[in-house]
Amino acid sequence: MMKVYKYPHKDQWKELAKRPILEQKALDDVVIDILKDVKTNKDEALKKYAEKFDRVILKTIEVDSSEIETAKNHISQELKTAIMIAIKNIATFHESQKDNEKIIETTKGVQCWRKSVAIEKVGLYIPGGSAPLFSTILMLGVPAKLAGCNEIVLCTPPNEEGIINPVILYVADLIGITKIYKVGGAQAIAAMAYGTDTIQQVYKIFGPGNQYVTKAKELIQQQGVAIDMPAGPSEVLVIANHTSNPEFIAADLLSQAEHGEDSQVILLSDDKEIINKTNEELNKQLKQLPRKDIAASALKNSWSILLNSIDECIEFSNLYAPEHLIIATDNAFEYTKRITNAGSVFLGLYSCESAGDYASGTNHTLPTNGYSRNYSGVSLDSFVKKITFQNLNEEGIKTIGPAIELMAEAEELFAHKNAVSVRLKSLDNV
Repeated sequence: MMKVYKYPHKDQWKELAKRPILEQKALDDVVIDILKDVKTNKDEALKKYAEKFDRVILKTIEVDSSEIETAKNHISQELKTAIMIAIKNIATFHESQKDNEKIIETTKGVQCWRKSVAIEKVGLYIPGGSAPLFSTILMLGVPAKLAGCNEIVLCTPPNEEGIINPVILYVADLIGITKIYKVGGAQAIAAMAYGTDTIQQVYKIFGPGNQYVTKAKELIQQQGVAIDMPAGPSEVLVIANHTSNPEFIAADLLSQAEHGEDSQVILLSDDKEIINKTNEELNKQLKQLPRKDIAASALKNSWSILLNSIDECIEFSNLYAPEHLIIATDNAFEYTKRITNAGSVFLGLYSCESAGDYASGTNHTLPTNGYSRNYSGVSLDSFVKKITFQNLNEEGIKTIGPAIELMAEAEELFAHKNAVSVRLKSLDNV
């Protein structure tokens, strides 16, 4: 059962919005050592860590075509059909995000425009342990392909036999990712950041992972390699009232709790009966889960909060800034304009968070740990950079040139001023 807080004063909200804190110093030291080792020793270091962490001796790091062909035979037709539904919806939603290049005349003779250009080399990290997240390949690979990224590198850990989960290989091959490597953990992030004998260096790294992966991404970002976003353990916040369904709410809370022991789930409501009934459902449903021990540990870091109104629930949610927000009420649309901080929002009784994780079309790679205050989830834009262009003709430089000269002189940047002055002078002589 989740701990219940009843009508906490607003002075307490900030404390209740805190995530579980991990020990950082030891984590930093371990990851820094791994990054240095991979940068120096490359494939040799990767094989060493595969033996140490994954308990496998790797002869080769790269997945070959025969492994992919074998994997295809292990996927049921029903699952293949389900994956195709997800691909279609994800592609449709992300395709709609493409920009139309538009030339704007800011003043007579001055044209400006912006062009989206794909990031040439991107790396995808796909966790492959107790929960092989093949859905994340869809969420990252589909928009990367739509954006036009030339080189897509995928790293994922193998099992003790050196085999990658068949569905991960199937999905990667299905969407056209050909460079797949048997590397997990912080060492995979290092390999993509620096390049090794086998693995190509990339310009931006995407994908979720454990605390070691997250720390590695944070550190390589400081060294000039871009990442999708800061990340932490998975989380969901549910807002409920008397119209909500406790069975649905409990299922949604457990769907996030089963991700990991460090996950966090929060229930907010203005109705104490909904909280009580949801806790009863949690106990009932938890017993049926194969990953019940993991979910039960996550619930220890989670709680229900009884507030005075749904308005207060919205206010608390914006403070918490959840990765996933479910407004599990029959009038959920009424609150959409007031949501300011959330990674992805699920409205109404039937919009379960699992829909966004797999097949509705939105992206499930989202900011956690309060980062939805200032970060967006992955989108098509995540795989492109924007280049601006401008074109000034004679009329344009005559129109804005004097203003540029005055501003440059005011900043005492006389070479800047002169770049305009020589052009204006040349026109005077025509």
